Amino acid sequence: MPTYFAPVKDQQFVLHDVLKLSTSNIPGYSDLDHAFTAAILEESGKLANEVMAPLNVVGDREGCHLENGVVRTPDGFKEAFEQFKAGGWAGIDMPEKYGGQYIPGVLASAVNEHFLASNQSFSMFHGLTHGAASAILAHGTEGQKDMYLPKMASCEWTGTMNLTEPQCGTDLGLMRTKAEPNTDGSFSITGQKIFISSGEHDMAENIIHLVLAKIPGGPDGIKGVSLFIVPKFMVKSDSKLGERNRLSCGALEHKMGIHGNPTCVMNYDGATGFLLGEAHKGMRAMFTMMNEARLGVGMQGLGQASIAYQNAAIYAKDRLQGRDVTGTKNPDGPADPLIVHPDIRRSLMDQKSFVEGARALILWGSTWIDQAHRQNDAEADGIISLITPVIKGFLTDQGYAMTIQAQQIYGGHGYIEEWGMSQFTRDARIAMIYEGANGVQALDLVGRKLGQNGGKHALAFFDLIKTFCKENSDIEPMDAFVTPLKKASKDLQAAAMYFMQNGLKNPNDALAGSNDFMHMFGHVCLGLMWAKMAKAALFALDNKATDTEFYLTKLTTGRYYMARQLPATALHLERITSGSDTVMELEASAF
Repeated sequence: MPTYFAPVKDQQFVLHDVLKLSTSNIPGYSDLDHAFTAAILEESGKLANEVMAPLNVVGDREGCHLENGVVRTPDGFKEAFEQFKAGGWAGIDMPEKYGGQYIPGVLASAVNEHFLASNQSFSMFHGLTHGAASAILAHGTEGQKDMYLPKMASCEWTGTMNLTEPQCGTDLGLMRTKAEPNTDGSFSITGQKIFISSGEHDMAENIIHLVLAKIPGGPDGIKGVSLFIVPKFMVKSDSKLGERNRLSCGALEHKMGIHGNPTCVMNYDGATGFLLGEAHKGMRAMFTMMNEARLGVGMQGLGQASIAYQNAAIYAKDRLQGRDVTGTKNPDGPADPLIVHPDIRRSLMDQKSFVEGARALILWGSTWIDQAHRQNDAEADGIISLITPVIKGFLTDQGYAMTIQAQQIYGGHGYIEEWGMSQFTRDARIAMIYEGANGVQALDLVGRKLGQNGGKHALAFFDLIKTFCKENSDIEPMDAFVTPLKKASKDLQAAAMYFMQNGLKNPNDALAGSNDFMHMFGHVCLGLMWAKMAKAALFALDNKATDTEFYLTKLTTGRYYMARQLPATALHLERITSGSDTVMELEASAF
């Protein structure tokens, strides 16, 4: 059975050596000293290591079962959920008014990595709840917030998001679910939603569904979509539960992965719903949840890559296979361990450099969210809006690829279920699809985010890199990081310029290169993170840090990324500037 160990030491390095949280002027950051974050991360790591991780295989093998309209979750899930709730983890960053602890999002993100890496299926129950609660917090009335948020912050009630229908996924303007006004101000919701994670289960006494639907007579298409709170059980004025609402789980999807979380077909048969936010502006309210969810899904890509890498590294050091071509390393054994072989090392370095770079990127991104929300900083909001599709798309594409590399190290043992490596690959695959498929993320990045506010946010991002490179260009040990970062950033800017010069004349020239641009952007982001981590590691060594091996390892891993991964930007630029002719030349009938 695979194991998991929360990477607390590496997270602490990012939080304090790189981001220097406790010196920040963001409200709440002054409390995030080394001892405080260590205490939180050690406890969440313990829960992940000892409770969640052992249930990961159980959830995968047992799955969920629909019995007489009730979804039964795998053995041990309910008990683990009670431990999770008792620890107050569900509302760790929710406002204190609603029973949360209002801890900054950057620390909550670090905690979330432990949960998602150790058991993605289990963590989706509270992850979706947090997203739904955030939407209610941002767009709900005071009455709605008082009614729902305390129970959701504690996960006594869980939450969902209901978007997709059989005939529409990305194109939500095609939805058919209707919301007929009732005389008491509520709405009668009728329609079917599919692919609803945690839509029905036995781990909470109530489920608060956020459902997109159209009010008759509203605008056509996406502009006519509204968002509704539709509880499984009606909630009385004293917050006690009333009668069952007119909704049900019609079926469970049979899936490639995340077997421990039910993916439901939800039927709404005149269910009572309550408008969340303004009528016909449901997408605005839903995007509060979706943007949070996209960052969380990016963390899923990191999480599965992380646990897969941990186990692959252990296996590579234990498994004896062949001899080192430069000389025997295990003379007393029949063969040397796998890790002596250069191609195995290459694979492990790919994984290690991605995992540590992605971890830094998500935590860095979380500081921009905190700055945007806690200081009402529009510029910070612009930066995180720009990189959200990159975090979601690039980290899940690459995270999935890393699980495959980890699986490959096991050879045939990676393919059979006994060793558990296939689960990481299967679970990681969904992250590339839900919360906006990665192709859509790339289109959003190029078609909308890149030119937003006249390209202001993109220019601000490029300035961040330019400033960093300028400030560190005279530091000789930093040359291995600054020089490749400069080149990669120039490639990214050249691609953006190509889109501006050619995209208006022929939009296909931009859209055909969108996936390459997203990946190019992702590599530049990780390059920036590795440069920042290198600077922090050098500073620690210059100041007589005791754990020199840790910091030297960090520098070595970073140099690998800059030399072996970051040059991919040149390939992506070449593809982008080739235009759309070769992509679009064939007639549809030729496929």
